[in-house]
Amino acid sequence: MERQAHVIGQSGVFLDVLERASRAAALDRPVLVIGERGTGKELVAERLHRLSPRWDQPLIVMNCAALPETLIEAELFGHEAGAFTGATKARQGRFEEAHGGTLFLDELGTLSMAAQERLLRAVEYGEVTRIGSSRPVRVDVRIVAATNEHLPDRVERNSFRADLLDRLSFEVVTLPPLRERAGDVMVLAEHFGRRMAAELGWNDWPGFSVAATDAMIDYRWPGNVRELRNVVERAVYRWEEEGPIDAIQFDPFASPYRPQAAHGASTETAQTAAPAPVPPAADDEDGHPMDFKSQVARFERQVLAKALATHRFNQRATAEALGLSYDQLRHALRRHDLLPGG
Repeated sequence: MERQAHVIGQSGVFLDVLERASRAAALDRPVLVIGERGTGKELVAERLHRLSPRWDQPLIVMNCAALPETLIEAELFGHEAGAFTGATKARQGRFEEAHGGTLFLDELGTLSMAAQERLLRAVEYGEVTRIGSSRPVRVDVRIVAATNEHLPDRVERNSFRADLLDRLSFEVVTLPPLRERAGDVMVLAEHFGRRMAAELGWNDWPGFSVAATDAMIDYRWPGNVRELRNVVERAVYRWEEEGPIDAIQFDPFASPYRPQAAHGASTETAQTAAPAPVPPAADDEDGHPMDFKSQVARFERQVLAKALATHRFNQRATAEALGLSYDQLRHALRRHDLLPGG
C-alpha cells in the first residue's frame, strides 16, 4: 500500500474515531477496525501504520477473502519448494514480508479455523513456520485487522476463536457509517467532484445544484464513502451542461430496459392462478368511455402525482422510488404537465 491516505470528514463522530485510532497508533499493540463496507477501514489501517514508530517499515496488505482457503496459509506463512503441487521454489509469506512493519489483514472473519489457529500462534509467539518446513522463523510484526462482522457473535457460533479475538482486540476502532456522519456528505462530495473535474480537464468547478445537494444529503448511502465517490464521479463525467451539476443517479443499473427478475412461480401455478380482477373502463369528464391510450396516460399521471406527494416533491427521491433516472422522470413530468409552474 504505497498511496497516501486521504481521510476526509468534519463530523464529531468521525473525528472521535480518528482520535482513537491516532492514540492507538503509537502503541505496538494489535488493533481491530470494524465497519460497514465502504467506510474506509483500509484508510484507517494506513493511518495506524503511518503514525506508528514503524512508519518507515513495510505495510503489507492481505485480503483474506480474496484467496481460496487452500492458499491462505501459504500466503500468510510462506512455503518451501515442493511443499505442495505448484510450489516450485521457496516463498516468503506476508508475515516475513512485513517483518519490522505492519500487517493489515482485511476481511479477517473469512479465515478458516485452521488458519486462525496458526495466526494465533504467530501473534502469540512472534514466529511462523513455512509450509513444508519444520524450522520456525522469528518475525516482528504489528497486526491491524479489519472486518464488517460482529466477531463476538461469530465466537458464540463457534466459527471464530475466542482466544484469537482476545489477542487481536487490544483496541477496537468502530467506524461510523456515512449516514451517521452529519455534515460529511457534501464535504466528501465536493472533494471527489473537484478531483474528477480536474481529471477531466475542467477549468472551473461548477459545484452541485440545490436539488442535487438535497438528494445526496437525504440518501442513506448503504455503500458509504465508496458509493458516494462512485455516484459523484459518475455525475461529474456525465454532466455536459452549463451551471451546477444537477443530475445525480444513485443506481447505475436503473433503466426501463433492465432484465426482470424471475418470480420463481412454476408454469402450473401460473396457469392455475386466478386472473386478476379487471377494473371497469374509465370515462372522461363528459362521461364518454376513454380509449386505451387515454386510460394509460391518466393512470401514469396519477402514479407520478402520488409519488411526488409521497416524497414531498423531491424529484430525486421520486425518480429513485419509481426506478427511473432523473432525466426520465423530468420528461414524464413535463409530458403530464406536472413540473412546478406547469
